[in-house]
Amino acid sequence: MERNAERGNAYDSQANIQSDGGEKLSILTSHFFMDQVGDVVLTLQSDVLSWKSIESLSNEDVSSCLGILYASKGDTFIKISEVYAVEFIDWGVVHENRRANPGCLSGHSSEMYRFKVHGVQMSKGQPSLWTPVVYTFGHDNKQTCKMWVNQIKTFLGMETDRPKSLLVFVNPRSGKRNGCQIWENVAPLFSQAKVKTKVIVTERAGHAFDAMTSITNRELASYDGVVAVGGDGLFNEILNGVLLSRHKAPYPPVPPDNGQTVDTQNDIVDPGPIVTMAELLPSGEDESPLLSSTLDESQVPSINNDHEISFPSERFRFGLIPSGSTDAIVICTTGARDPVTSALQIIIGERLRLDIAQIVRWKSSQMSKHEPRVRYTASFAGYGFYGDVITESEKYRWMGPKRYDYAGTKVFLKHRSYEAEVAFMKVDPEKTDTQANGKRLKTFWGLSKDPKRVPCRAKCDVCNTNQTSEPQQDSKLVRVTGRFLSIGAAVISCRNEKAPDGLVADAHLSDGFLHLVLIRDCPRAFYLWHLTQLARKGGSPLNFDFVEHYKTTTFTFTSFGEESVWNVDGEVLLAHKLSAQVFRGLVNVFASGPET
Repeated sequence: MERNAERGNAYDSQANIQSDGGEKLSILTSHFFMDQVGDVVLTLQSDVLSWKSIESLSNEDVSSCLGILYASKGDTFIKISEVYAVEFIDWGVVHENRRANPGCLSGHSSEMYRFKVHGVQMSKGQPSLWTPVVYTFGHDNKQTCKMWVNQIKTFLGMETDRPKSLLVFVNPRSGKRNGCQIWENVAPLFSQAKVKTKVIVTERAGHAFDAMTSITNRELASYDGVVAVGGDGLFNEILNGVLLSRHKAPYPPVPPDNGQTVDTQNDIVDPGPIVTMAELLPSGEDESPLLSSTLDESQVPSINNDHEISFPSERFRFGLIPSGSTDAIVICTTGARDPVTSALQIIIGERLRLDIAQIVRWKSSQMSKHEPRVRYTASFAGYGFYGDVITESEKYRWMGPKRYDYAGTKVFLKHRSYEAEVAFMKVDPEKTDTQANGKRLKTFWGLSKDPKRVPCRAKCDVCNTNQTSEPQQDSKLVRVTGRFLSIGAAVISCRNEKAPDGLVADAHLSDGFLHLVLIRDCPRAFYLWHLTQLARKGGSPLNFDFVEHYKTTTFTFTSFGEESVWNVDGEVLLAHKLSAQVFRGLVNVFASGPET
């Protein structure tokens, strides 16, 4: 210990070096004993904490144990942007890494004052997985340790994009019904990072939706974001609760009446009034039961506009810690279905924009009146096969998540098709986004066979290019009519364990497009082939003559039958006439994007 103190005095004399002109913050350099490593020279700059092992435990040149010499370790560091907490832990034992000196039976350890640095690191084998890492440093001088702790805290305080206060909803019944346990596992990370959390455990279907529609803007503005501990259903429930009363936008185009010709320049149809009215589509589990009630205009709570909150919002973000049945949103936005990864990305303050689709149901049946009801979705809406599966699965809720496999098999064997019309916005292909490889997408015509996929990823060029979406010129609606096994509208790729590449492998998180996938009536064996390709990694589910894939910004739907059921993020929506539009980057989420 005396030897360490003597060397420490020499290095500590270099502490508090200031840069010329004061443009760069101070640098600290001191000798420390690092737990599981040994003697190091520790250096702190405004953006990095680095350490270098000292070659000797007994002298200035070599280290030895039982006569064996060992070379010094190389430089190691952690970026301040990857540090989420630092704490002084007083007097205690600091150990040398025995693996560094395998001939030493007892290893080397010392008692001294210590502080811990908590950070994150990415898995080498799976870069989308984040894990917490802790570095412990010891010194014989208490004030030296505290000085370093205070300086690191100062630099952490300059990470202004990190949340300080969050509203958290925990769904105890989603997925495997382990939402509360998952939150208990990750809550200590938020405590270490000094992130305040107000936690609400949902008690019924629609609990989070009701809470977010009734919360005042003043209270909402006191949080840096809202976090869902659950599945895609809870996330979309919260999303709808926030946006339905705060996002003001015209309706998408009204579906044309039978026989009406729609082919106009720019001004397609009267967009209708501003959206303010909501339909209650909350979730008791990860997905909700059949609709039993709706909100009329008088039931939508009035929001105190003392603090105006509008979207897109640069400050306010949404977070999702997975505990659902599929967790497609978190897989697409973080690249992993891992609660710890999601928690760390929230704490670190990762940010990316996410497209949101607005779904408007105009009529629930052929005979019903025009009564628009609005739903927002961050992932998917589907008709035909998708609507039938969610409807059938409601009969078997006691089976848990397995009910979807059972219901899917039953619906597949029935092989029902539906007559309908889809009208979508056709845009000049020359005005579509350009992919990273420089080739333009064939946006509004059926995609060619085996197209080159450019999947979304962290720091995606497609999502970060031309972020402001402007109305397309020379646009018109084009109709597609026929019998369909299914109609799908994907906002994101919807990757999950059953579809590893998702419904549309090259769908992006924030490119401003919906992906329409129309499956025309075909033999059951062909449809099975399509579903089999969906379940394959690297499959080609769109590479069939009976499958049509289009990218669009808006579409309308009209059913020609008596029954018409849509599946909107696991919710049942009865819709004879429906329209949808996408808002590019409408919300920000605590996520970094999937690593490749």
